[in-house]
Amino acid sequence: MSSEQGLGHHQQPPVPDSNMDQTPFARPISTASAAGGERFSQAPTVVVDAALDSEPAVAAPATAASAAAVAAAAEEEDLQPPTALANRNSAAFGDGSPSNGSANNLPYRNSLAPTAAGSAPHFGDSDKEAAAAAASDAPRGTSPFPDLGPQSDEGVSKNKRKKLLFILGGVAALAIVAVAVAVPVAITQTKKSSSSSSSSSAPSSSGPDDTGSGETGNPTSSGPTSAVTGGDGSTITTEKGTTFTYVNKFGGSWYDDPADPYNNNAQAQSWSPPLSKEFDFQNDPMRGVNLGGWLVPEPFIVPALFEPYVNGTPAAHDEWTLSQAMAADTANGGLDQLEKHYDTFIHSQTEEDFAQIAGAGLNWIRLPIPFWAVEKYPDEPFLEKVAWKYILKAFKWARKYGLRINLDLHTIPGSQNSYNHSGKGGQINFLYGPMGLANAQRTLDYLRVITEFISQPEFAPVVPMFGIINEPVVTSIGKDQLTSFYLQAHDVIREVTGKGAGKGPFIAVHDSFQGLANWVDLLPGHDRMALDVHPYLIFVNVDRSPLSEQINKPCTSWASSMNTSWSNFGVSVAGEFSLAINDCGLWINGVNSGTRWEGTFGSGDGEKGDCTEWNDYASWTQDRKDDFKAFALRNFDALGHFFFWTWKIGPSSVTGKIETPMWSYSLGLKEGWIPEDPSQATGVCGGNNPAQPLTAEMLGTAGGDISASVRAANPWPPTSLNPGSLNADNVPVYTATGAIPTLAVPTPTTGNVDGWFNDADTKPIYTPIAGC
Repeated sequence: MSSEQGLGHHQQPPVPDSNMDQTPFARPISTASAAGGERFSQAPTVVVDAALDSEPAVAAPATAASAAAVAAAAEEEDLQPPTALANRNSAAFGDGSPSNGSANNLPYRNSLAPTAAGSAPHFGDSDKEAAAAAASDAPRGTSPFPDLGPQSDEGVSKNKRKKLLFILGGVAALAIVAVAVAVPVAITQTKKSSSSSSSSSAPSSSGPDDTGSGETGNPTSSGPTSAVTGGDGSTITTEKGTTFTYVNKFGGSWYDDPADPYNNNAQAQSWSPPLSKEFDFQNDPMRGVNLGGWLVPEPFIVPALFEPYVNGTPAAHDEWTLSQAMAADTANGGLDQLEKHYDTFIHSQTEEDFAQIAGAGLNWIRLPIPFWAVEKYPDEPFLEKVAWKYILKAFKWARKYGLRINLDLHTIPGSQNSYNHSGKGGQINFLYGPMGLANAQRTLDYLRVITEFISQPEFAPVVPMFGIINEPVVTSIGKDQLTSFYLQAHDVIREVTGKGAGKGPFIAVHDSFQGLANWVDLLPGHDRMALDVHPYLIFVNVDRSPLSEQINKPCTSWASSMNTSWSNFGVSVAGEFSLAINDCGLWINGVNSGTRWEGTFGSGDGEKGDCTEWNDYASWTQDRKDDFKAFALRNFDALGHFFFWTWKIGPSSVTGKIETPMWSYSLGLKEGWIPEDPSQATGVCGGNNPAQPLTAEMLGTAGGDISASVRAANPWPPTSLNPGSLNADNVPVYTATGAIPTLAVPTPTTGNVDGWFNDADTKPIYTPIAGC
């Protein structure tokens, strides 16, 4: 197989072994007996205020962190929003207006030519073995998957709420201002009285103040005549009191009214539907970016966080070891350093990044989160629950700027893949090994708790997709076992949400580096599942041909597979990809692991290249930037629905520079190698045949019933576990007698937001058996 066909993902190798102010709020939880039972009001859990420099009272970390949060301030990317585009007619949907086409109207996918399933080239076993031999502690994926076909990961690195009426009390007139694409717009609206709520924000309900604030708990707008909405050129005041100018040349508008905190009128761009309308997966493109490294830190994304500890004991190479090292470093703030990172990494103001994402022509965010945002066990070193505060911030800011979130559970108890971004590298203990089933039980509980929160009508419009497990290594876990888990997870989620369009999020599952075509028959009759693939070019073969000769790779390798999956399975997205054409960059393959390009990682190709020219973006010529931009457009067009990995790369504390520029969308915007208008990608691959329209079953307007025969073929728990066909009846399990974890809700807690959508869902969660 030629190197042009070599695709992969940034992951580390499987080495299997056997402050947002949060109002005090009491919610009944389960106090069931060992025999099971129901959730009832006996001993309520109280969520108390959480100051910025301390953990919430509900958290109980194994190691106490210092009260002082002291961290070296990393150099911030000086991102300027994109300038006005000269020719908007090149954008998808022509003049940039929202699409209201029929099911056959797929303008953004017309360039993708579907081919017969299974026509993709396959990666040879010898190449798989070579990749396995070369594996090391790489941060994300290295699985080859030509044309998104079969891939290998073996040894490779990487309602109940009632809607309230919208009453405009005391408003004499409402000025309606047409928003021109390049004309600054700001609409000043009289603040509504506290007794009035919005119904224009449907499908969500009005409710309590969703501030997401870690400082004051107050919304950004204040005063009886404050601006609550605006467009290009308007001024935003953040919850920290700082201001910035909102720049959006695509007709986008923001909305933030303290009297109507769950209003969904914001719109990322004129062509992207406001959150008050259901997202049309048939006709609306998903153009997104990951917020990688924010709530799940990774060494190559935030090297400055790891650099003080990479040579210590333990040497930090994943969040497990980083947390251990930080907890011991009380002089510099202990684990509180992580919250300092949460509060500052995306941007010194953080919120501004969300505004810039909308201003960059993107309408979705993929948000990786850790399971310890819900809870952790005493022997786990992570910073418990604090990340949830920032997840709530993300929900608030996404709503404010009209962005939708693909919520991605990036870490899994025990690790689903052994990669450093799973929480703990070097092992797989999810659905694999003696503790595999117990960790799967925990995972199902966390999926249930998160689903209960995001399915509340106040949050459902913001989170229309939930990725339930990131990059599980199926070659270790086993496809039968993983499919059984997917069926159980599907049922757990749909028992919360109900079935059918508009009832809870799409459930996204990763292809496990086996190719989209290998999952086309996953759980027939399912209710709104989506497939996720992560196409990277760089983690197997080294292609030393010039960038100019690699520009068309996405079109020739990915478009047909994406279209085939769209036609045969349904909604299919590229949850991660980058512009990297080689593995140059600081710690791309793991901390101090070297690179294939330089011949210092794995067996390589016998040559020793120099990464300087690829890491030093300041030296890039205009021709190179133009080639990267053309390459980006072909990625966008070939993948159709995409999430670039990642929005931002932080600088090294050693060099003061960003050392992995091919992975940073925001840096590329600033420096000119990322397109200012991603919709210009439409048609660049040159194809003429769109994917087939999604069926009613794919969209949840029909079907949704998994047959008894499919269920019988995928029992839960599975009958055996790897390695060695362990009898699932003989491995340790937890008991379903635990109290349900309570996720904090925004301040103030009024109305119906309590963090739990389905009051009929009262089952206790799994917990260790006393004495075991």
